[in-house]
Amino acid sequence: MQTAPSLSHSMDNAKKHYSSLFVMPSYKRALLSTAAICILGTTLTAYALFPNPRSLALGISLFAVSLLADLSMNRLLLRGEPIFTPRRTAGMSTYCWLLWLAFMALGTTLGYFFGWLLWVKLTLLGFAAVLTLRALVISATSDSARWRQIISILLQPLLSIVVLLAFWATVLGNLSMPFLPFIILAPIISYAAVYLFLHTIDRLGQSTYGLPSMPLFKAFLLNWATDLNAPLETYLEVLGKDADIDVTLLKFNTTKPQAAIIVPQVHPGPFKNIGSSLLPSMLKSSFEEKYGCATCTPLGILGHEQDLASQGANQKIVTAVLESAKFVTPFSLASPFTRTTDGPAIANCQIFGDTAFISFTLAPKTTEDLPQDLGRIVAEETKKVGLKHAVVVNCHNSIDAVDDTVEHVDALKRAAVNCLQKAVALPTKPFRVGAATVFPKEFTLKQGMGTGGITAIAVEADNQRNVYIVIDGNNMIPHLREKIIHSLSSLGYVESEVFTTDTHAVSALVRTSRGYYPVGEVMDHDLLQSYISEAAKKAITNLEVAQAGCVQFTVPQVRVIGEERLRSVTTLVDKAIRQAKTTAPAIFGAEGLLLILLLLLF
Repeated sequence: MQTAPSLSHSMDNAKKHYSSLFVMPSYKRALLSTAAICILGTTLTAYALFPNPRSLALGISLFAVSLLADLSMNRLLLRGEPIFTPRRTAGMSTYCWLLWLAFMALGTTLGYFFGWLLWVKLTLLGFAAVLTLRALVISATSDSARWRQIISILLQPLLSIVVLLAFWATVLGNLSMPFLPFIILAPIISYAAVYLFLHTIDRLGQSTYGLPSMPLFKAFLLNWATDLNAPLETYLEVLGKDADIDVTLLKFNTTKPQAAIIVPQVHPGPFKNIGSSLLPSMLKSSFEEKYGCATCTPLGILGHEQDLASQGANQKIVTAVLESAKFVTPFSLASPFTRTTDGPAIANCQIFGDTAFISFTLAPKTTEDLPQDLGRIVAEETKKVGLKHAVVVNCHNSIDAVDDTVEHVDALKRAAVNCLQKAVALPTKPFRVGAATVFPKEFTLKQGMGTGGITAIAVEADNQRNVYIVIDGNNMIPHLREKIIHSLSSLGYVESEVFTTDTHAVSALVRTSRGYYPVGEVMDHDLLQSYISEAAKKAITNLEVAQAGCVQFTVPQVRVIGEERLRSVTTLVDKAIRQAKTTAPAIFGAEGLLLILLLLLF
């Protein structure tokens, strides 16, 4: 239980960097920006020192060769590479030209006072800086042959420097010719600096974890930029291990299949569309499509030690669940909903036939991942009181800046045992179940709402009506649970509980410290409440006399990332980026100093 916080910490650090990557402009905006920089920016820097029409021709020519270079990269050199779309290639050119223009503008300012030669030299220094930036971006992201990468690095800067040499020849005569050795040496020095920089980062991974940093970085970058999950998942498959996955399925039938609660012992992470992040919504949509009943997938009692490695592993779980769901639901009696507290710990329990449905929360305190031992202890207690099955879930419905969840595990255990004993002592009677799902069209993944929407399962037993609200999201802001429960009471629900699926499909999409928004942080609360009320009202209209049944089964040999490997991968991402920030000033500072010394020789 001591490892969970450190694993969560490494996951958060990795997602923080992952979701903080820069944003590329649209293709149209990048094109217009490059045109403005070349035609206006470079023209003005040249015109300030050489006020003649050739300065405008210089700017137009630079924009033309930049377009030509970008087209050549996309259609010939790096064709087929998913990361180098026209938009991203144009965006890279924009950033390169911004960098180059900064050197030109500084050269113009100094050249105005100390002579045109400073403008030429600083323009050449900008040429070297652009080569370095292009070498860094292309070498770190491209999987093309090395010769294609090198030509892609050189093409735009060399075409541009040819245009500049032609301009200098017309306004300065042959005075620019002595700089040709610098133009030849600059690409070599820039490439060498980038190679040393990337090699240093790669060596960090090999020496620390036996994992190469750069292939992992490329896979992360491809997922960030293009949503491709296969490259990173292939890497995780190699690092992963096979594990047997336990799944619990509680099903309610009326005159037709009415509702299902599926709890696989799988954590829905690590982030975005990688691994089992999408599993909650995949299970829900697949089960609903086949059996035609509202389905929800609350979080089990576990942490990141059970993240699946790939979509193939997801599909293995989904297939097993669909095949195992063909069982009868023989139990027609249920207990009322019961709730017990122990300090900040809250346990809920409701018994359906031979099955106890038990849930935990610490709300409004942070309720994060809970250790598997807690689930095993509660399952054992369930058998002690004469029941066969326990569906044990984490409500995962409150998060703030302080995470002391693990400190309250003993209180949660005591609350669960007391709640279970109270529930067993209550009479069981025929019950009714109704269920419904709504999909809020206004809320997106970036706002914290997964594609599974909001599911309500209403239960009426012994004249008590209660409802379970399951939101496809990653936790909730504090006190929102209590507001929702209060609003549901006005609909006639005596008791209710709110869950999130902990889907990490919403993670690594926004640039925040967490890398995601918990439910309610950026959503309109009134609108959210209205959707929850809509689902709860629909569930009431669907109430019918029901029978329940539960099955617990194991899916063998499913590929999981594993706690140790997941910590290594996520820690490596964090360390590699911090190493890059430390190494870059030394390597590229030395490169800049060498280039300046070379310019001073001419």
